[in-house]
Amino acid sequence: MPQPELLMERFTSADCLACWRDRNTPQGAAGTLALDWIVPGLKAEGAALASDASDDAMDRLDYLRRPTPKGAEVVSTRREGDPLRLRLAHGQAFNDYIGTSMQLRQAGDEVWHAWLLLVEKVPPGQDGSPIARNIVRKVFRPDWARVGRGTGELAETRSMQVPPGARPERLRLVGVLQDGRGRIRAISQTECRD
Repeated sequence: MPQPELLMERFTSADCLACWRDRNTPQGAAGTLALDWIVPGLKAEGAALASDASDDAMDRLDYLRRPTPKGAEVVSTRREGDPLRLRLAHGQAFNDYIGTSMQLRQAGDEVWHAWLLLVEKVPPGQDGSPIARNIVRKVFRPDWARVGRGTGELAETRSMQVPPGARPERLRLVGVLQDGRGRIRAISQTECRD
């Protein structure tokens, strides 16, 4: 499966149920991977989407140097350069955890910023959304930026907790790899086929 050329990140405030239900939410053309981040709202636990909100969304906004949206905001970033192969794998959920792995061969001398995302793939018409969604449920960021120079391979194996309310059969992994200048060099995803 070819890597997506464009990463579309849709940030939705947990306060804005109308934003979540908006049929005109950008979906992207072929070659685009859309991710959905639910940002904690001003209403805290009283927000309509509070159960899906994540502090990881705030961390991602900070990394992108973007303000917290009051409604919804879309950030699109094109992958640059020759695609690197970021290998991802995961097992079946067991006792509310999923085993995951991420590997970058030929890492070279570059400083890498990796985002390993546990994503729930929601079909259109489910969970109150008229469009397909890829809700970011959990995030792990390995400390690859501090790994010794010249290493031939960077790898991480870990378990990630399945958050309450997520449906394990709809979970998959997305990996986003950015270089030291913030350019996206790889966008990888697991896709289980029947």
